[in-house]
Amino acid sequence: MKAKDGDDQDARTFTQQARRAQIVQAAIETVAEVGYPNTSFSKIAQRAGLSSTGMISYHFARKPELFAEVVNTILRAAGDITATRMRTAATYRAKLRAYIESNFEFIARHPAYTQALVEIVTGIRFRDTTSLGGLEKAVVSVDGLTDFLSEGRAAGEFGRFDSFTMAVSIRGAIDNFLRQHMFDGDLDIARHGREVADIFDLCTRPGAGASN
Repeated sequence: MKAKDGDDQDARTFTQQARRAQIVQAAIETVAEVGYPNTSFSKIAQRAGLSSTGMISYHFARKPELFAEVVNTILRAAGDITATRMRTAATYRAKLRAYIESNFEFIARHPAYTQALVEIVTGIRFRDTTSLGGLEKAVVSVDGLTDFLSEGRAAGEFGRFDSFTMAVSIRGAIDNFLRQHMFDGDLDIARHGREVADIFDLCTRPGAGASN
């Protein structure tokens, strides 16, 4: 009987996780379609095919809690693609190319995710007084990329430039293509990703920079 109780608990946990994932996916799709300010529990419940908003409230007490999980889900999905591409690259320069191209790959593969992320971060910054526990800062952080560029410089694969400035420039290029893609879905994202990677490969080569 004890073992059966454990099995039942495992089943309930799996069901709860599946329901949370269903709600999060519905929230992403709703935000991408109607925008962050217009997204409500009732619209999410309708998209998810739930009978009431109470099923959302059972898993997420308030809107910030739900959207914190939405942002985490999007960042994990993007991070998985980037990590996979960078692991197969042998050099810092190859890893930088993989980093840039994988971000464009994510935009192409998950347009709803990228649009929802922009909507949420913009909504928090300009329309909402409620923070998502610092997740909006994590979205725009370039700390990891800055450290990576510094390591590449120390290894002699990159030139002389300020790592933070270069990291902001790289993220800015990627993020601006993300926003452009929201208005022009016909962009050849893969081609643009390769060309942006080419540009920053040239910018970061030894001898290309001038500052310490």
